[in-house]
Amino acid sequence: MIRPLLIALAAATAATAAQAQTPVITPAPAPEAAAPAAIPAPAVPAAQAPLPITLPSLTLAEAEALLLERNLALAAARRGVDVARAQVLVADTSPAPTIGYNQVVGQWSEQSRLSGQYGARGVSPLNNAQATFSVLIETGGKRELRTRVAREGVSAAEAQLLDTLRGEVFALRQAFFAGLEARANLQVALANRQALNETEGLLRRQVQQGQIPEADLLRFQASRLPFEQDLAAAAQAYVAAVAQVAVQLGTDATRQRPQGASHDPLAPILAPLPFDLRGRLDARASEPPPREQLATAVANRPDVLAAARIAGAAAANARLAEAGRSRDVTLNASLGRTELSQDLPSGSRTAFASNQVGIGVSIPIFTRRLTDGTAAAATALQGQAEMQARLVLTQAQADVATAWASYLQARQLLTLTTAQALRRAEEAYQSTEAAYRAGGRTLLDVLDALRTLNATRVAANGARAQMLRALAGLEQASGVAGIAPRP
Repeated sequence: MIRPLLIALAAATAATAAQAQTPVITPAPAPEAAAPAAIPAPAVPAAQAPLPITLPSLTLAEAEALLLERNLALAAARRGVDVARAQVLVADTSPAPTIGYNQVVGQWSEQSRLSGQYGARGVSPLNNAQATFSVLIETGGKRELRTRVAREGVSAAEAQLLDTLRGEVFALRQAFFAGLEARANLQVALANRQALNETEGLLRRQVQQGQIPEADLLRFQASRLPFEQDLAAAAQAYVAAVAQVAVQLGTDATRQRPQGASHDPLAPILAPLPFDLRGRLDARASEPPPREQLATAVANRPDVLAAARIAGAAAANARLAEAGRSRDVTLNASLGRTELSQDLPSGSRTAFASNQVGIGVSIPIFTRRLTDGTAAAATALQGQAEMQARLVLTQAQADVATAWASYLQARQLLTLTTAQALRRAEEAYQSTEAAYRAGGRTLLDVLDALRTLNATRVAANGARAQMLRALAGLEQASGVAGIAPRP
């Protein structure tokens, strides 16, 4: 875009005005007429133009690398995988046997019922003790089935971790692209402010020299309010977007870094930012795969895989419940020794101690209702999980269809905005400015044209950001990596 220079513009308009001027009586040369204070069209600012404050830069690739390390949702999902793996160790272990110990701790005798007690004494463990051992023997392959359920749980947890990563990367990209859009709009607003400041300075000089009335300067200053509001709104939008990126990276968005000295009124608004986003909204991306290929790829999307694996775990759990119909057996063994008095009334020999070895078997009974109910519930849960897996797959297919439509719309909007509307707005502004220099338009007309140009530039930034978001959405919906660019 051609940016007219104020000095050249003033000289050209002064020469035109001097030719049309009525000669004065005095022979002295006529003073130059006041040059119209045109507003130079703000050049399109560079995507990476510096802000009024100094901040560490952050690209999307760097942000994604930090997300893998710091994202809190990912950290929680990793803990879920650790829990599932620990459950495998628990499931792949037979029920622990139990041991027991019993002893008599006191003894006394009676001469008659409940009276005449005598000979009370405490009993040492060395004189009286009994040890027991009990072990449960599982039948029906319960241990193998239980382990299979746990391993299916690990597989599902790993798929859920990948799905969490997919969602968090998408959220990061959305916030990052919103930040790039806000930054581009902020650069447009800053360029406008610079152009308006130059024009206001020229108007002030013309008022001081008596070339124009002060009312023109006041009208111009009053007309600057919408531009200042746009600047403040763009700065606030950028702060909000950067704060959201900080959330995705597990960073404290309120932590201020040492900033360079700046007298810009915008600096206090931007000061709390932890970093400055770097990237290009106009980054080109290759054409995405065909829609049919993306629709086929959704079967490997992490959440679809997670739902299918949860259904697999439910099926394994149903088989485990069916195995509950096989009754488990509990074996018991005991060993006892007592040195308490063992004399029998009719005994001919005095017994010093009594030793005992015992063995027992126990089997649960009346378990049919319990096992039938457990098996029925497990079968119902399996059917529920299978329906949920089908629902997730259907939703994924719908996501691809929606994302593809959004991509086509974003591509059309980008072409319309950047190739037609933006060029026409620039030409309209240049035409209005030329007409103003020729005396056919007022300064307020130029301001209106500048506002239209600003709105079109902001819309172009929005179209570029929407294209990036649409590509990221297509990647997120299909689960196919490499579709969205890294600006």
